[in-house]
Parts: sequence; C-alpha cells; structure tokens
Amino acid sequence: MSEIETYDDPQGVDYGHYEAGAESGELEQLHQASGSESDYQSDFNVYEQDTESAESTDFQQGHHVLVENPDGSRYEETDYTNYSNDTYDSNHIFAAEGSESSHQAEWSELDALRERFATEYVEGTEYHAGGGELTAK
Repeated sequence: MSEIETYDDPQGVDYGHYEAGAESGELEQLHQASGSESDYQSDFNVYEQDTESAESTDFQQGHHVLVENPDGSRYEETDYTNYSNDTYDSNHIFAAEGSESSHQAEWSELDALRERFATEYVEGTEYHAGGGELTAK
C-alpha cells in the first residue's frame, strides 16, 4: 500500500512524504503418499487312479470211450483235460501338478512445492521551496 501526503506551508515551502508497504510470504505445499500390495496364488491338483482286475477260469473235461467187439476185441480210450487260470492285474496311477506365484510391490511418492515472494516498500521525504512539484524518489 502506498500513500502520498502533501502539506502546503503558508511561507511557500512544500513538504511531501511518500510511503510504500512491504509484503513477504511463503507458500509451502507437501503431498506424500505411500502404499504396498502383496499377492499370492497357489494351484495344486492331484490325480489318482486305481484299477484292478481278477480272472479265474477252471475248465475240466473228460472223455472215455470203451468198445467191445463180439469177437472179444476191446478198445478203450480216455481223454481228460484239466485247465486252471488265475490272473490278477493291478494298476495305480498317480499324477500331481503344482503352481505357485507371489508378487509384492511397495511405492512411495513425495511432491513438494515451495515458493517465496517478497515486495518491498520505499519511504522518502522531499522539500520543495518556491512552489515546486512533489515527486517521490
């Protein structure tokens, strides 16, 4: 702010006084942010299969032939078949799959703004004798 004051003296002397104000200030702004995140994933699969089979076979067959002729001759035949089969089969299948992942992140952010400003003032006084003009210097 500035002011100019003048005084008129009856003897013809002018007196002037000039003032100006001064301001100063400061602007400061600070912004800070931070954070973190963490992720984890796990997939796991198990496959299992059992198969079993059993077989049992028993086979018996007999054949007997007897021939007697009137003349007294005789023919005799015997066939006997015995078959036995026992089979056992077992299968076991096992499979596993797996997956695992992890993620971790951290961050931080800082913004700062600082500004200074100043205005200065001037003050002065002048004398003018003989009806001169008043000026500020």
